[in-house]
Amino acid sequence: MGIAMFYHLTRRPLEATLPALLDKALAQGWRVVVRGSAAANLDWLDERLWMGEGFLPHGRAGGEFDADQPVLLTTGRDTPNGATCLMAVDGAPVSPEEAAALERVCILFDGNDPAALDAARSQWRVLTGAGVAAQYWSEESGRWEMKRASGA
Repeated sequence: MGIAMFYHLTRRPLEATLPALLDKALAQGWRVVVRGSAAANLDWLDERLWMGEGFLPHGRAGGEFDADQPVLLTTGRDTPNGATCLMAVDGAPVSPEEAAALERVCILFDGNDPAALDAARSQWRVLTGAGVAAQYWSEESGRWEMKRASGA
């Protein structure tokens, strides 16, 4: 059973935080699906990931090489690349069944957006209520610190 890790972004934006988390996941040997809620937002994120520092191998879902991608950006609920890690952005849904089946679920949300905060709180209640272990991480102090944990 995996763990859901909630990342409350307050100092660095998604396009700066996500690559660092993806690097860590890839270093673990995991394949990753980045699930967003809108295709246009994933187009924007895809562009930022290609323009960032270093090389972060990834692709957009819907191509003929989806199964080969170490990191796949999608709005879908499937994992054609055999991902063991799911990173949800823009309030994308995550079910308790998915969280339990994966090594890791990362839920990244904008701490300066009240709607994003409400969505993350709701996801926390749903996942922990279903028995999924979860951790809440904040960068409020300038570095990432775990502020709360629930479950195993």
